[in-house]
Amino acid sequence: MPRGFKPLVVDGRFVTIESTNPATGAVVDTFDAESAAERDERIELASETFEEWRETSVERRQRLLSAAADVLREGRDEYAELMSREMGKPIGQAHAEVEKCAWVCEYYAEHAAEFLQDEVVASDPDARTLIAYQPLGPVLAIMPWNFPFWQVFRFAAPNLAAGNVGLLKHASNVPGCARAIEDVFHEAGFPEGTFQALLIGSDEVDDVIEDDRLAGVTLTGSDGAGRAVAETAGSELKKTVLELGGSDPFVVLEDAPMERTVETAVQARLLILSAEYSLG
Repeated sequence: MPRGFKPLVVDGRFVTIESTNPATGAVVDTFDAESAAERDERIELASETFEEWRETSVERRQRLLSAAADVLREGRDEYAELMSREMGKPIGQAHAEVEKCAWVCEYYAEHAAEFLQDEVVASDPDARTLIAYQPLGPVLAIMPWNFPFWQVFRFAAPNLAAGNVGLLKHASNVPGCARAIEDVFHEAGFPEGTFQALLIGSDEVDDVIEDDRLAGVTLTGSDGAGRAVAETAGSELKKTVLELGGSDPFVVLEDAPMERTVETAVQARLLILSAEYSLG
């Protein structure tokens, strides 16, 4: 169970989630977990919104992503402080994370149309053969706490640009970040239901993946979490993208400046904290 997460469980399900500051133990905020009925309503809204969003021009999607970048920069201090309170990120790193999220929105705002163009391929003289990029539908993103904004935006920006809609199951110690990200897209002018946060427990994830209205799922987390998600998604023949944990060897050559090498190694290890609690 991640630090900063205090669930109240009644009859086997989360009722409220207390977000607590890991440095002080003080309660940051309290959130109501979604009931099964509320979860179903959000999935239905995502499904309905997708039918509209998939027909929205890529140019409008790009404009809305650009607006999301503006919202992020306008609220930079607020979002950075929220990250620091909920999961303990140093404030300087938190500011940088917000800026990186604004950058990725701007990147797809600039390049989405180019990336989504049909690609004509060689074929018989009497045929026209091409590769076309079509949106899938609602996609569930299961994200970790260590980069609570960036991990979400690097999923959300390209998927929204491509015409998909997003459902976020964030780590349970950063519910405030999950709601704040949902609000960013709302304030930027995205249609209601284009991107929603689900405040649910890990035991409810399989139900979401198995829902016929869901088209795919992506996870950043541990090998164990990846296996569980891949097994469920595979049984439903749904597309998955998994980024799983691991520790690569750190090779130090004889001519390396040892003091700088040690400092770099320590910083790198801390920056890629294990996301083993991403389903938390």
